[in-house]
Amino acid sequence: MGVNAPFPVDPVLTGIAMSYRNARLIADRVLPRLNPPLEKEQFKYQKFTKEDGFTIPDTKVGRKSVPNEVEFTAEEIESSTEDYGLDDVIPNKDVDNASHDPIGHAAERLTELVHLDREKRVADTVFAAATYPTGNKKTISGTDQWSDTANSDPVVEISDALDVPLIRPNVMIIGRSPFTYLSRHPKIAKAVHGNSGDSGIANRRQIAELFELEEILVGESHFNTAKKGQTASYSRVWGKHCSLIHRDQLARNDDGRITFGYTAQFGAIVAGQMDEPKMGLRGSVRVRSGESVKEVIAAADLGYFLQNVIP
Repeated sequence: MGVNAPFPVDPVLTGIAMSYRNARLIADRVLPRLNPPLEKEQFKYQKFTKEDGFTIPDTKVGRKSVPNEVEFTAEEIESSTEDYGLDDVIPNKDVDNASHDPIGHAAERLTELVHLDREKRVADTVFAAATYPTGNKKTISGTDQWSDTANSDPVVEISDALDVPLIRPNVMIIGRSPFTYLSRHPKIAKAVHGNSGDSGIANRRQIAELFELEEILVGESHFNTAKKGQTASYSRVWGKHCSLIHRDQLARNDDGRITFGYTAQFGAIVAGQMDEPKMGLRGSVRVRSGESVKEVIAAADLGYFLQNVIP
């Protein structure tokens, strides 16, 4: 016997939603999604005591003695995913007269907005000073900002920051505007190209190699800050900052591997349609797309935040 679900999931629209990716969005690489997804909304993750992994015990064992015992402690934190989704109602008249697939197009656009909202949530978390412990963040100001090419030194700034976390960061996350300043900064050009630094632009690979990073993620997306009905005003999702994090893409919430953060996802992306017979003369179709996720900062100690690297 079939089950009457409150919202029927359409495999075709789900396929569209799952395959649609905006290449400019970086949230899934900053806080990777757990793979495979969670089977339940509720989940637990462990917050480890960092002293356990760095305190050296006495490991010497006598000929007939018992080895010393150690105990690893961790705080188990309970959490759950949250639902994020959007609807679009399309009159059947529009569907009948369209020269394209309005339902599939709506699923794409809805998914794009859901993902843009996630991008903003991740950016607001990773680029927040409160996320990082004391000693793992610094506010750049005045002549030290990278826009002041005569006085600032991002090579020293970044190198010093990378040495602070107990596990060296392997990923840089930076907004497009500060990366533009960084890529053409004389100190970077000189270090990368071996010239006087008065010309040249460094690309991501060259800067990553300079600082021994696996990847540099540049946030390029925009969002409209104006309220509905007002004149649009666009701002960068990823602002004037730079974060350095240690990312382990194989880490899960329950396997003991340590990473700066990840995204817990319950099930797959939801996409489908249902009839709306009361809307429109000939009725309408309600299209929905969404997901159940929770962004988790599991080890803030594995990150360093450089705030306001440009004005």
